[in-house]
Amino acid sequence: MRQDEALEILKTGLNVFLTGEPGAGKTHTIDRYVQWLRERGVEVAVTASTGIAASHLGGMTIHSWSGIGVKRDVSDYDIELIRSKEKVARRIVAAKALIIDEISMLDACTLDSVDRVLRTLRRRPLMPEEPFGGLQVVFVGDFFQLPPVSKGERLEFAFTSRAWKEARPIICYLAEQHRQEDAEFLDLLSAMRHGTLTPRHRARLRSRMQADAPATGAARLFTHNENVDRINAQALGKLSTPLHVFSMTARGPKQLVEPLKAQCLSPEALELKEGAAVMFTRNNFDAGYVNGTLAEVTGFSALGAPIVRTRDGRTIEVEQAEWSIQDGSRLLARLTQVPLRLAWAITVHKSQGLSLDAAVIDLSQAFEYGQGYVALSRVRSLEGLYLEGLNERALELHPTVAAADRHFRAYSETARNKFAALPRAEKDKLHRNFLRAIEAKEPPPTSGGHINVPKRTLDELKAKHPNAGKAWNKEDDETLRRLFADGTAHKDIAKHFGRKPSAIRARLGHLGLVEDYWAKKRKRDASRLSAR
Repeated sequence: MRQDEALEILKTGLNVFLTGEPGAGKTHTIDRYVQWLRERGVEVAVTASTGIAASHLGGMTIHSWSGIGVKRDVSDYDIELIRSKEKVARRIVAAKALIIDEISMLDACTLDSVDRVLRTLRRRPLMPEEPFGGLQVVFVGDFFQLPPVSKGERLEFAFTSRAWKEARPIICYLAEQHRQEDAEFLDLLSAMRHGTLTPRHRARLRSRMQADAPATGAARLFTHNENVDRINAQALGKLSTPLHVFSMTARGPKQLVEPLKAQCLSPEALELKEGAAVMFTRNNFDAGYVNGTLAEVTGFSALGAPIVRTRDGRTIEVEQAEWSIQDGSRLLARLTQVPLRLAWAITVHKSQGLSLDAAVIDLSQAFEYGQGYVALSRVRSLEGLYLEGLNERALELHPTVAAADRHFRAYSETARNKFAALPRAEKDKLHRNFLRAIEAKEPPPTSGGHINVPKRTLDELKAKHPNAGKAWNKEDDETLRRLFADGTAHKDIAKHFGRKPSAIRARLGHLGLVEDYWAKKRKRDASRLSAR
């Protein structure tokens, strides 16, 4: 499936699992979808399983957004605590779509907990529960990446969870490739992904162990932190040029700032010298670099900013960048730092999401499914790959994921064919219906490919219910309680507030008056029957 085809499906409001091989453009497609929603005033929650992935998208971790924090399995008591946190509850109720990036690193139990929280906080009176509280949910990621772990314990994949199965996401498997253009290398990576490595593929990998690595300009990838820290410190210490230190600035509550710091690729204290090998840690297409661009520090400006020369000869004066956590348009936490890090060495784990021109990779101590695949697929071409070590574990991918991936590909192809057969006018109609359903405060479609079409146009709804979607205040609640206690007809209450009758029922439920409402209704009905 192409990116444009996946974007067309996303715009219908259906639940989606957006996946594909590294470099297929998953993040780019999500960026386009988020922009499309926000241009139309739709509140979209952009989250990820890790802080660094969330910061790349300008969002927050799913743990923080949903209020579950470090818990994987939430109890009824935990959910009540989350409900009592006004900011968390408000953003959950206000959201119309939920994006969860790096879904491969979110385990099944945690995803089920997020689902439980959303079902509870977004539950509408007298309406059946819906997966994720009726939100459109978009899972993004590649399960061939590193699996979810917790203190060494291997956890269940998100696609095995009850929440995933009930959400029934449409699979959009991107088949484009924007990282590797080397046909031979693509064939090798594809063989790894399908578990069909041949002696020819293995021989080609071994040939890269004999290649002479460049003295500079190539990142070194290791599976363990101690190797990375040691090599970077040693290499920087060998340079005789003056040391320049760039300190990170932070804004926001500690519980949000600290996880953001832990996941940020740029360190709190960035130590640079002229001659240092560095790597950019953010995308900035206008400035001429992307996350993973390798360079060498050639000097410092009059104001102290580092000046670097990329491998293709471009000179860039590097300005500070920002990593942030947002809740819609509201800034919750922010880090400011020069978007560089020492790049003589990095860990395979930290390399996820990067595209590297060249890398020296040691996989002799690989210990986890997917480590080798993640590391190798960071590099743009086979000529840019230099292997220092390789064990058999590095070539293994999780068998459960391999089986699921075959299903994902087949499902995606079926979905692509079905949607491609729809006329352009029908696709546009589906997109409009999704936006109308959101504006009308009706739940967006969540599964099964069915779209609920509102009977009234958006203009008619606004004319009839001018306050639809407007936040309730204390004065409104007091008036609602008084009108309800006085026995005012339900439709008259709705007319008084300029809201839909369903909104009145929902607010009565929020105020704990739903049972009173139905008791009074039954009493009125009984009175009418006895009077006949």
